[in-house]
Amino acid sequence: MKFMLKFWGVRGSIPACQSPDEWALHISQILKQFFKSGYSRAEDVSLFLNEINPQRLSGYGSDTSCVEVKSDQGSLIIDAGSGIRRYGQSIMSGLKPNQEHHILFTHFHWDHILGLPFYAPIFRRDQTIHLYAVQEDLENAVRIKFSRPYFPVPYEMLPSKIVYHILEPRKKINILDFQVTPYQLDHPDPCWGYRIEKNKLSYSHCVDTEGTRVSRQDLGEDLPLYQNSDLMYFDAQYTLPELVEKSNWGHSAAQIGLDIAIRENIRYVVFGHHDPGASTQNLIEQAKQTREYHDWRVKAAESNRLETHNVKWRYGYDGMEVDLAKLKNFD
Repeated sequence: MKFMLKFWGVRGSIPACQSPDEWALHISQILKQFFKSGYSRAEDVSLFLNEINPQRLSGYGSDTSCVEVKSDQGSLIIDAGSGIRRYGQSIMSGLKPNQEHHILFTHFHWDHILGLPFYAPIFRRDQTIHLYAVQEDLENAVRIKFSRPYFPVPYEMLPSKIVYHILEPRKKINILDFQVTPYQLDHPDPCWGYRIEKNKLSYSHCVDTEGTRVSRQDLGEDLPLYQNSDLMYFDAQYTLPELVEKSNWGHSAAQIGLDIAIRENIRYVVFGHHDPGASTQNLIEQAKQTREYHDWRVKAAESNRLETHNVKWRYGYDGMEVDLAKLKNFD
């Protein structure tokens, strides 16, 4: 039974990578660490690199929101940010005639839809593209993307067959061999997260959200999105101080996600939708702050002799893969 995730894009707002000056500083820090670790020869480079966390070496990525949920029957894509371009390229050599593609949208802000015109299978005549969203203006949002002056190929010239599906809030549907249920998130424009289930395993997609509704009472009919999920992907674009400054911007902090995960018995969390202005060092520092907060929560519970749920978590990066059946790649 296959139930895997691949994160093709984990940036928020706009694609972004470090500037040449930032990369120079980053490489300088890596080289200093090489020598501080006791290495000095060219032959030691491979040993040193094997000891380093991949994100410490190469960063967290530059592409915007795109997550692939894989099963034995195929792939379900959530959002068509710039990351969908690389996903589309990766499957082109194995495309079959009359193949069907399934893409869910949370909402239509640019960072979640800008990659669709660069999704290669959409230009194949023998392919069917199924697009899903709760918002009724789904087709209009897609047509706008394929129109001048935004894109040179007009919608009417797309050779693939495009099929639209408008979803009912909080109503479960079957896509491939997954059960998919949309729940509303906390975002200025209506945005819908998804709970995806298969064989008693569950994935909760919670991006973009500010997490302004935290209590069970406030979450109300959207509470099932979180409860007892095996893995939650949660919006952590900001630090807590930034979250105060950017209230009502529709994005959250890792500490908010941890609070929800601990209370709702979520086993694993991936934090993403990284701010475009956040460098690798910024995200390493955010992860450190998240670790301190997590450890404080655990110690506070222990000192008060309270039971607490120990959540495992990571900061996501472009290309990260997780086998939900085995839950690998976690600290």
